[in-house]
Amino acid sequence: MLSNVSVSNEAGIAFIQLVNRPVNSLSRGTRRDLLEALQTATEDVQVEGIVLWGGDQIFSAGADITEFSAGLVGEALASPTLPSVVDAIEASAKPVVAAIAGVCMGGGFELALGCHHRILAPSARIALPEIKLGLLPGAGGTQRLPRLIGPERSLELILSGQTLDATTAVGLGIGQLSTESLHKDAALLVRSLVGVPVRRLSQCIATVTSSADPNAYWQGQAQRATGMGPAAMKCVEAVRAAVELPFADGRRVEDACFVDLLGTPEAKALQYSFFSDRHAGVVERLNSDTRPLPVRTMGVVGAGTMGVGIALTALNAGIPTTLVEINPDNLQKGVVRIRGSLEQAVQKGRMSAEEATRRFGLLSSSSEFDSLRSADLVIEAVFEDLEVKRKVFRALDAVTSPTAILATNTSTLDVNLIAEATPRAASTVGLHFFSPANVMRLLEVVRGAQTSEQTLVTVMSLAKRLGKTAVVSCVCDGFIGNRMFEEYLRQAYFMLDEGATPLQVDLALERWGMAMGPFAVMDLAGGDIGWAIRKRRALEDSSRVYSKIPDLICELGRFGQKTGAGYYRYDEKGKRIPDPDIDALVIRYSAEIGLTRRQITDEEIVERCILALVNEGARLREDGICQRTSDIDVVYRNGYGFPAQRGGPMHYADERGIGHVLSRMATFQSGYQGQCWSPAHLIVDCCARAIRLSDV
Repeated sequence: MLSNVSVSNEAGIAFIQLVNRPVNSLSRGTRRDLLEALQTATEDVQVEGIVLWGGDQIFSAGADITEFSAGLVGEALASPTLPSVVDAIEASAKPVVAAIAGVCMGGGFELALGCHHRILAPSARIALPEIKLGLLPGAGGTQRLPRLIGPERSLELILSGQTLDATTAVGLGIGQLSTESLHKDAALLVRSLVGVPVRRLSQCIATVTSSADPNAYWQGQAQRATGMGPAAMKCVEAVRAAVELPFADGRRVEDACFVDLLGTPEAKALQYSFFSDRHAGVVERLNSDTRPLPVRTMGVVGAGTMGVGIALTALNAGIPTTLVEINPDNLQKGVVRIRGSLEQAVQKGRMSAEEATRRFGLLSSSSEFDSLRSADLVIEAVFEDLEVKRKVFRALDAVTSPTAILATNTSTLDVNLIAEATPRAASTVGLHFFSPANVMRLLEVVRGAQTSEQTLVTVMSLAKRLGKTAVVSCVCDGFIGNRMFEEYLRQAYFMLDEGATPLQVDLALERWGMAMGPFAVMDLAGGDIGWAIRKRRALEDSSRVYSKIPDLICELGRFGQKTGAGYYRYDEKGKRIPDPDIDALVIRYSAEIGLTRRQITDEEIVERCILALVNEGARLREDGICQRTSDIDVVYRNGYGFPAQRGGPMHYADERGIGHVLSRMATFQSGYQGQCWSPAHLIVDCCARAIRLSDV
């Protein structure tokens, strides 16, 4: 009996179907069953050809990542290995056709490349995404794909991890398109191949055609890959081997490159990221019988940058959405921006004009709250002021359905106080989108004290529809991301007091891997937002110490890109330009507070900023604000530009060693504003117990 593969013989054609649901991962059991089914079909004299498929919905999402994330490879990997299965398929004397519907990724695509031909349903989605895990395709993908579509196009796909739709894949020569039933078309195709010599990609030749000097081409690709990490370099090496070496030798190069990559810090971090992203969507201790409410229509209140981004996110997910803004001029501007964003997507080839028209047709706009009566969920995205938001919630409570969910997009305010403005606290939740909301993947789901399980389950389900990576946070000032980001900023500001400049701090962190430095981020977000938060927190806790430099800059009316100047000046294209006036302001302030400026190294900048995140993240976990420490890393990778190849601040601390982290914090305690560096109890405890922060 085969548990992960089913076989049917239909008029001389053996249909071998992967049935390892939900994604047909190529686990040990699936590989074993597949090999047994293949051998049986090959030996059956009544079988003339073979179709390998996963049904009409999905082919295969690829290898079982838990095997190679555990470092298993070669003899240590449970037999049969995926490369040996692919080789066996290719060696079949009977024609084998891969019939591909839905996802065909990684090892699943390599499995299809081992077949003698491929036919794709319109739903097919093909990729070799291993580079996103710090690896390369390790089951012959770097050797067979170049022999099918050429090394240049293969390398582009392998280095980018890009997903191809069926039409694009067929255009590249990966297979042919099914025009009717995939099952029927695959049977016709395999019958046409009976008696015809099969095409084995291992016997084909790959040639560089884009350059008269292949050596120059490979040197250029190696130089390009240098800044992309070790996996990119190994991908270039393996694909080059497909061109310059016989197949068997090229496979040995691929195997060696794969093994070399398994133990790299980048691979460990990227695989940790993969699992922690998936785990973040699991809400602990929920009643298993709780089912989400339907969200057929949405409302968004506020037509500013955030409101427009949220509305676009809903439209892109196919959800009819009403945008409400009491100022008619601002409403019209918001609608124009939504239309413009969709038109821009068409111009860039990201969607068809017909699709853009369809999405825009899902939008309604109004200046009246009454237009939200039928909405299943309404998100307010108005000015970040508690009383303003409470007023909006009272208005929404008066007009929306009693079953509607009311969500606030606040980034720092107390969701419980907002919920108290209505009698429906159980249906109130925080949905903190990150700007631009239609681009950024992160969604902080803020669970209020009375938020019901059904409300929570509903918005977590909605997050998936919106294409977001959702992380649950309890209520605190700033939730997970911004509570930690304040400590990151405080250290950046303190280093200006001591001797650094905004550009030095930004460049140090950007070279380390952050998407943007803290001062560039604040100029993008708007300095007035942080100014308002600091004023509020100064009233709430007068003992909390801040540098005065950001306030001095705001007092000059420099709020960042929207005013053309902040920590930097900006040209008409938005390019930042270091401003000597700001450097002079920083130097004057140091003198005013009696500090002798000193040389601050890039290493110190990175350590102080990143370890400030680690320390506050540990306190968040102690306070029960997040479900698990790894959720913190999910937030920072997906919402704050933290480099994925470093895993996240908590993973970074684990990799540096908790003892090292405590040692550095002790050093910082003896320096300027050292009171900020009292280590969280969780860090001390993890060190004492020799356990990882990211596992807590």
